[in-house]
Amino acid sequence: MPQFEQILLSYQNEVNAALLHYLPEKTEIPHRLHEAMHYVTFNGGKRVRPVLVYATGHALHAPVEKLHAPAAAIEMIHAYSLVHDDLPAMDDDDLRRGKPTCHKAFDEATAILTGDALLTLAFEVLSEKSAHTYTPEKQIQMISLLAKASGNFGMVGGQAIDLDSVGEILSLDQLKQMHAKKTGALLRVSALLGAHASNADAKQTQSLAEYADAIGLAFQIRDDILDVEGDTAIIGKSQGADIARNKPTYPSLLGLDGAKKAADELHQIALDSLVNFDDKADTLRQLSAYIVKRNK
Repeated sequence: MPQFEQILLSYQNEVNAALLHYLPEKTEIPHRLHEAMHYVTFNGGKRVRPVLVYATGHALHAPVEKLHAPAAAIEMIHAYSLVHDDLPAMDDDDLRRGKPTCHKAFDEATAILTGDALLTLAFEVLSEKSAHTYTPEKQIQMISLLAKASGNFGMVGGQAIDLDSVGEILSLDQLKQMHAKKTGALLRVSALLGAHASNADAKQTQSLAEYADAIGLAFQIRDDILDVEGDTAIIGKSQGADIARNKPTYPSLLGLDGAKKAADELHQIALDSLVNFDDKADTLRQLSAYIVKRNK
């Protein structure tokens, strides 16, 4: 695992450099908006989604230079989603990664505009032609994948279902469907963007999609477990927040031990999906283990 942590840090540094390249300078007008964009993008995130882009590309023997744009784009989408998710009209959270949320550090209007700006910048990054070696057809395909994963049939749709489900009793299948959209869609598209940027064939792409579906659900289950037994100082947000809002979770349906068992089973599914990949996919294998064991 120490070697994996070094690889994780390396990929985090890669996407941080890419984000700095694509984000506007904080000194550019409008200053407050650009300062907020940097604040929410560089506030201690794990970078799981861009790491997944890089690790997928590595598994397919792709040069890292082909992965910077999709890695930065997916992290911008993720950052925007957290800013809007934290707003008073949504989850009304005060803390994100141990720091004041955007609307607390700045104000509500700036937080809304920050999310809007990051969302649109992500697609600008993928549509640029100067820094990439993709064909125009490949770029359009990647933009379409990211749009669908981010929108009403993906992450945004999952958030809408989540808001509608507060106080409701959901079946396990309904909960899985919600999180396949809210959390899983961006993780799935991270792997797909890495695959398309690396010219994966259809069989490889399908295997990577199955891998990402498994770790996406495992990621959410682990989040729900941490909401029950995590330490606020470590997880960086209020422990028990989901319980307090009476939101449906995996531990509430399966029990804490059942939720942990489900996460372990998904980890095995993820490993099984990579059986035809060589040792270049070891980072993907280790990433799955990291997701189900993380403490924040």
